[in-house]
Amino acid sequence: MHPRLLEIPLPFEIMGAESITLYSFGAMMAIAFLTAAWLSRLELDRMHKAGLLGTVKVKAKPGPNVRPGTMIAASPAYLIGTVVMIAVIGGIAGAKLFHVLENLDEFFADPAAMIFSTGGLTFYGGLIVAAISIIWYVRQKKVDLSLFADAMLPTVLLAYGIGRIGCHLAGDGDWGIQSYLADKPAIVPEWLWAESYPNNILNEVLPGDGVYPTSLYEFGMAALLFAGLWLLRQRGFRKGVLASVTVVCFGVERLLIEQIRVNNQGEFLGITVTQAELISVAMILVGLIGVGLFMRRRTHAEKG
Repeated sequence: MHPRLLEIPLPFEIMGAESITLYSFGAMMAIAFLTAAWLSRLELDRMHKAGLLGTVKVKAKPGPNVRPGTMIAASPAYLIGTVVMIAVIGGIAGAKLFHVLENLDEFFADPAAMIFSTGGLTFYGGLIVAAISIIWYVRQKKVDLSLFADAMLPTVLLAYGIGRIGCHLAGDGDWGIQSYLADKPAIVPEWLWAESYPNNILNEVLPGDGVYPTSLYEFGMAALLFAGLWLLRQRGFRKGVLASVTVVCFGVERLLIEQIRVNNQGEFLGITVTQAELISVAMILVGLIGVGLFMRRRTHAEKG
């Protein structure tokens, strides 16, 4: 594994550090956000040019004939830069919050260590907090939230998969249960069945043949689901339907992977489950309800 991609020596010590480290997880997260931003911008521009989305008011770029603070009408794609910043800040804060809630015993033992550590991030926590923050921002800009979600959510699914490559390279504990090479089907390569994660960032020694590299499985599922959603996006779905289907995809993908993934377990209504399993089921239900509600909505033309 390669948790650290690059060490850049500093000419002098800064806050006790003698070098700057480029981590593989951070690099892949940056690629994930940039990819989602680029694809979302393309889709929002397409919707705008097709007349599906109206304009938004944005500040004009400074120029010799442009007064400071001048507002102009533009495609909603211009909001993506701010949306990405909200996603990054809200995502990290939410991921850390949900990790704390999932590991309260460790938090109470050493709150500062858990809060300020670079590890310990729960994806669903980040997704929920970032989503709430983005919904508020988009509403403030008076953009059709359903269409905006149709454009963005499939790209977020792909970004999630790319981020999982970062987890795999870092060996950050987001791996599966122990696997056995003796059970491996002949057509499956060894690296896709059992991984020992040498040099993982947690410095853990994994048992036996290794564990299932679930991060790779999640990348594969996310990429395939995104490809299907991207191909279907221009098929005339009613607004909100594609976003709702994407929410279902998120829930199904994570619910499946949880069956072979190492995670903290608890009890809910007498059933042993993980936090991610509960949220996955909730997402599937919310997504299915969303599909039903959006499919039942009629356009003005149909009502007339």
